[in-house]
Amino acid sequence: MASNGAGSLGQGSTSTQIGDFNERVVLSSLRRLGPASKADLARRIGLTSNAAGVIVRKLEETGLVRTAGKRYGGRGQPATVLELNPEGAYAVGVRIDRDMIETVLVDLAGTVIERVVIDGLPMPEDAIAALASHVRGFRRRLGPKSSARLSGLGVAMPYNLGSWLGNLDLPDAVFRRWDAFDLQPALTQATGLAVVVENDGSAAAVGELLHGHGRELDDFLYLFIGPAVGGGVVLGGNYLRGRNANAGDMAVVPVGPSRLASAPPGDGRAQPLIARASLAVLARHLRHNGVRVRSTLDLDDAIDAAPKAFAEWIDDAADAMAWPILTGAHILDVQHVIVAGDLPHEHLEPLVARLAERCAACVAESRQAPEIRVGAVGRDAGAVGAASLPVHVSYSPMRELLTGDTPDAFMEVLS
Repeated sequence: MASNGAGSLGQGSTSTQIGDFNERVVLSSLRRLGPASKADLARRIGLTSNAAGVIVRKLEETGLVRTAGKRYGGRGQPATVLELNPEGAYAVGVRIDRDMIETVLVDLAGTVIERVVIDGLPMPEDAIAALASHVRGFRRRLGPKSSARLSGLGVAMPYNLGSWLGNLDLPDAVFRRWDAFDLQPALTQATGLAVVVENDGSAAAVGELLHGHGRELDDFLYLFIGPAVGGGVVLGGNYLRGRNANAGDMAVVPVGPSRLASAPPGDGRAQPLIARASLAVLARHLRHNGVRVRSTLDLDDAIDAAPKAFAEWIDDAADAMAWPILTGAHILDVQHVIVAGDLPHEHLEPLVARLAERCAACVAESRQAPEIRVGAVGRDAGAVGAASLPVHVSYSPMRELLTGDTPDAFMEVLS
């Protein structure tokens, strides 16, 4: 409840901070509820109708909330129904991965307005020039008035692009250069936007939190199967970053050796999950079975050409993922696990079904296996999540706004 929660947080909270907090709670509630009346919002966040009305009017004046219509059927006058105004704010999201860069322009509702994909990973300086060009194109698309509502640019990328390349069968020249490159200031200078950089797994989890299953679930463990394996944690309706911003990092969890015929010879020792459950491993297995695969962008057709090889990878990947998922779900005490990736829904479904079978077979006595769902945001989760980062920071009711503990990485966006 916003009024009680605000009052119980740090003695340093000011009336302005509390007002900002309640506005953010209203926006967050509309995101989760969908169209709602002022009375609905007042009940949900624990404010009086008058107080909720004052907040709503301010949000309408700033263009973040708009009237969706009238609700009829009750006693008295029909209720005015409110909703987020998609045109109230925009953001740019960039997903940088080991074999592609995806850039999207999204509105406040999380809808992708425009998308640009670079096939392959260029050198950092070339990527900065390309991204600056993409942003200029987005600004032209929006026009001067809407372009002024760009809240910032979010980047989702692995923090260790140059690591585990042996497990992923990738060369190291470009990736080592990325690990030494200071992306945030270079991108800020090139685009003129405030830039937030986040681990790719956490960013994708934010996308799911704000625009997917997070609309109904407050707590879940999240996995994204891409060229590598990303992960994130959502607890209490917010994403957990961790000390090194690597919360939910499933890629490095040790698992047993692969049984795939395409796997490199091993010594029988444990290996990281990334060596068994990533799409780089799937691509290697498809090539082993005579299918041409250049990058993850080719996988859809390659899978259709070799269903037996795909099924073999599913079995091996699901067996590898089951124990880390069960461990994470038990440690965090969450009942839901979301699995997304650079695959369409129809290709993720059999992986999730196999995972559910393995977890049910392995779960400890007196414990319940988590419910595993296919991600609702889909393969866009990384880019949409990246774009959601500046919006989330700007318009989400983060507790840190009242305690003065906002992470330094977000201060530029908040200002």
